[in-house]
Amino acid sequence: MLPIQSQAPDFELYATPDQKISLSSLQGKRVILAFYPADWSPVCSDQMALYNEMLDYFHKANAQLIGISVDGKWCHMSFSADRKLHFPLLADFEPKGAVAKAYGVYDEAIGECKRALFVIDEKGTIAWNYLSPVGVNPGADGIMDALEEMDKNKKG
Repeated sequence: MLPIQSQAPDFELYATPDQKISLSSLQGKRVILAFYPADWSPVCSDQMALYNEMLDYFHKANAQLIGISVDGKWCHMSFSADRKLHFPLLADFEPKGAVAKAYGVYDEAIGECKRALFVIDEKGTIAWNYLSPVGVNPGADGIMDALEEMDKNKKG
């Protein structure tokens, strides 16, 4: 897993069948990357639903939430519509897991992303990270604490 204070690798992945999002296009914003194993799994569904509920808090902290898994763009569209998610899910589909590998959170044995969180500052530096056991929803407390700490450091 990439360590805190390292530069976050740029990427460009599909958010919809005809639209890509790159990390560099979000420069000037904080970015929350939520890597997760698979759409439709119970823990992932709960985790993404929780983050959907937290969007107002994330936006107030100038943070853009992005979910990333190796599922395809069509799977993401269906999952997002079904769960009424209001943040992008990016398809790390082909080459499979390339972005997860760049962040050190790809599980080669099962071919999925590990359940990992990164908070990236406005300059593209990793400010916080967390690797959760695959069967455990990591919640949002760590993300919120990281965003609050970034605000304190900015003021201080």
